[in-house]
Amino acid sequence: MNITDSLLVVFAMALVTYATRAGGIFLVGFVPMSTRAEAFLRYLAGSVLVALVVPATVRGGPEGYVAVGVAILGTLVLRKALPAIALGILAAALWRASMGAS
Repeated sequence: MNITDSLLVVFAMALVTYATRAGGIFLVGFVPMSTRAEAFLRYLAGSVLVALVVPATVRGGPEGYVAVGVAILGTLVLRKALPAIALGILAAALWRASMGAS
C-alpha cells in the first residue's frame, strides 16, 4: 500500500466517522432523553475506545503496554484524551525503533 492509498483510506475513515457522528446527533434529536439514555450516551465513546484498545494492547506485546501506560499517564497529566493518545502512539513507535522491531 503506497502513501496515496493510505491517505485515501484515512480520509475515507474520517468521512465515515463524521457522517456517523452527524447522523447520530441528528437521530438522537428524535429520542426522548431519559436519565438512563443520557448516561448511556455519555459513556459510549469511552467504552468503544476500551473495546478497541484492550485487544490491540494484548496482541501488541511490550510496545502496546508502553503505549497504553504513556497514554494513561498523559491523560492524568494533560486531562485531554487526544494529546495523550498521540503520546502513547509516539511512545510505542520509539519503543519499537529502540528495540529494533520492524
